[in-house]
Amino acid sequence: MEHAFPRPDRSIVLVGLMGAGKSTVGKRLARRLALPFLDSDEEIERAADRTISEIFERFGEASFRDGERRVIARLVGGAPKVIATGGGAFMDARTRELILDRCIAVWLDADISTLADRVARRDHRPLLAGKDPVEVLERLAAVRNPVYALAHHHIRSQALPHERTVEQIIAALLGRESGAQPEGAT
Repeated sequence: MEHAFPRPDRSIVLVGLMGAGKSTVGKRLARRLALPFLDSDEEIERAADRTISEIFERFGEASFRDGERRVIARLVGGAPKVIATGGGAFMDARTRELILDRCIAVWLDADISTLADRVARRDHRPLLAGKDPVEVLERLAAVRNPVYALAHHHIRSQALPHERTVEQIIAALLGRESGAQPEGAT
C-alpha cells in the first residue's frame, strides 16, 4: 500500500510494556510507510546467537541490558526504519536519550488486562517466568509508565485490530509534522 504522506526523516521507535503490540504494530506501520522493520529483541538474539531467555539465565539482566543498548545504538543509525524495542530498553537513560534525540519515539500504552491477555499467549518472556503476569505488569507499569511518557507520542493500544493503532500512529506523525495534536497523541 502506498504511504499517504512524506516518509519520516528519522527512525520511528516503538516503546512500551511487553504485550503492547510493538512488534505486530511495528511490522504493519513499516509496511504502510514503506520502511524497513527491525525488532531489537530479534537483533539482540542474532548478535548473541542466543535467545533472550538464555541471555538472562546465563549472564543476567544487567548483561542483557548492556547488549541491548549497543544493538539499539546500531539500529537507530542509517536510513529511517521502524524499530520495536523490548519493554525495558527505554528505561536505560543512555538508550532513552539516544532514541529521543535521533528518532521519533512512540509509546504504545495498553491497560493491564489487555497486556496480560496478550502475554499469556506466549511463554518466552524472562521477566514473567513462574510469576503472575498481572502482578508483574502492574509493578512494571508503576515504574516504567512515567518514563515511557517521555516519548514524543502516546498511543493507546487497545483490544482492537492492530490496524487501528497504526492509523493512530500515522495521525500522530502527521500532527507532529504539521504542529497539530491529533486525538490519541500527547
